Amino acid sequence: MNDLVAKLVATLDLERLEENLFRGTSPDIGWQRIFGGQVIAQALVAAQRTVPADRPVHSLHGYFMRPGDPRVPVIYEASRLRDGGSFSTRLVTAIQHGQAIFTLSASFQRPEEGLDHQIAMPAVPGPDDLPSGESLGADILRHAPEPIRRYWMRPRAVEFRPVSTEHYFTRDKLAPEQRIWVRVTADVGEDAALNAAVMAYLSDMTLLDTSLFAHGLSVFDERIQAASLDHAMWFHRPLRVSQWHLYAQDSPSSSGGRGLTRGSLFSMDGTLVASVAQEGLIRPRRAPS
Repeated sequence: MNDLVAKLVATLDLERLEENLFRGTSPDIGWQRIFGGQVIAQALVAAQRTVPADRPVHSLHGYFMRPGDPRVPVIYEASRLRDGGSFSTRLVTAIQHGQAIFTLSASFQRPEEGLDHQIAMPAVPGPDDLPSGESLGADILRHAPEPIRRYWMRPRAVEFRPVSTEHYFTRDKLAPEQRIWVRVTADVGEDAALNAAVMAYLSDMTLLDTSLFAHGLSVFDERIQAASLDHAMWFHRPLRVSQWHLYAQDSPSSSGGRGLTRGSLFSMDGTLVASVAQEGLIRPRRAPS
């Protein structure tokens, strides 16, 4: 496991303070607020640690209420709402400075057999046929605005290989859809709970951008105020985050200063492992009064 992935895994390894009470910290990466995917993943870990290991998560729904402060720990309080014969339900509240910054409800299910179908994976070039992060920055994005190059060249535990980068070079209104191959850059092992938490972490990346394509904009545009408002995720089948997954996204609507994006995560063999939905704030930045 490389240092970046080890740091991510350590970030998700919450400290148990008391029964149903956990503490998480943030890595020092120079950001003014905590990355939303980190809060989602840490809250999921808090919920997982109150549920038997034979009941993996099958869905989560979260709401962002305040920006997280990376300088101080986050306290996660888990409530055990229900333990039934097949399902367990948990509610987790993330707290900083005495206020809730995020809430997560998650449902866990004992594995069982049932009807099985899925949509087909989109036909796109495979990750080996696309430029890697290093060549993205050196070649394809060398003429892109500095914030875009800085984002894609930043060392991270997650590797992306976008099928298209057209939206970074034009202000034309494009179809609101995006296809990105994604994986963690080192093996985190086979633990199902950890793999689900890491997938929840990376699922928050790139979604807001997709809802802006139809308007010739991106989240790097200084004219736009963008932030995640909520996040929902459904885990359909077993997954391994160290393997490539296609993150196929589309945005069916934007209105009222908000944009909705849906995502499907497919393994290399075309298996749909998870689905995502997120609404984000995408309003024009207001001039200082």
